[in-house]
Amino acid sequence: MREREGEWEVMREMKKPGGADKKRVRRSSAAVQNGGRDPSSDTPPRKQPAKKDVFQLFAEKVRDHKELVSRWAVLQETRVEYFRGKDFVSFLKNHPEVKEILESEKNLEVEEIADVLLSKNLLVRCDRVVKTIRPGKKKLSTWPAHLEIFPDQVFSDNDAFFAWAFVKRRPLWQTLLSFFWPVLTLAICLFPVYPHRCKLLILYSCAGVLLLILSLLL
Repeated sequence: MREREGEWEVMREMKKPGGADKKRVRRSSAAVQNGGRDPSSDTPPRKQPAKKDVFQLFAEKVRDHKELVSRWAVLQETRVEYFRGKDFVSFLKNHPEVKEILESEKNLEVEEIADVLLSKNLLVRCDRVVKTIRPGKKKLSTWPAHLEIFPDQVFSDNDAFFAWAFVKRRPLWQTLLSFFWPVLTLAICLFPVYPHRCKLLILYSCAGVLLLILSLLL
């Protein structure tokens, strides 16, 4: 019995170091994994908001400006808004504050700015379709109604036309108004089938508005 007890004790002592070593190996491997892991790798990197192109902002500002004279014409079966090159030059000379939108590029010449707009497809140089003087007229039309794309996309202020190549953003009130008018038209068309009380309410409301307008005028 004593010999067996001695053998069991020897076997226990031989097992203990091995078990401790395994625990140490597991702990060390876990520590290596935790230490080598980047704490910021769990959270995805935040996407920085894309900064809008300053030339795009400049083009939108110039297009919305009332001092730049522009007209509408048909370019390859598409209705476009266009202006003359000489009007663009005189506009930037009279309104240099518009160039502040370009930030670091505000010191560029007018021709250089226009060439950048052409390269970014914000502008398209056009030419008149009818290049001959019609009978009974002394000169070509100042604002032609039909245009075609000019082969050389370079800025020029000598009888050159430039069409905006981007879609103009519509204000919120125009969007709401475009939705309101069809609804109002439909409501007016359905007026005969309204209930009698609704008809009286609408008539009295219109009469009250008319009396208010007349009282204000008086």
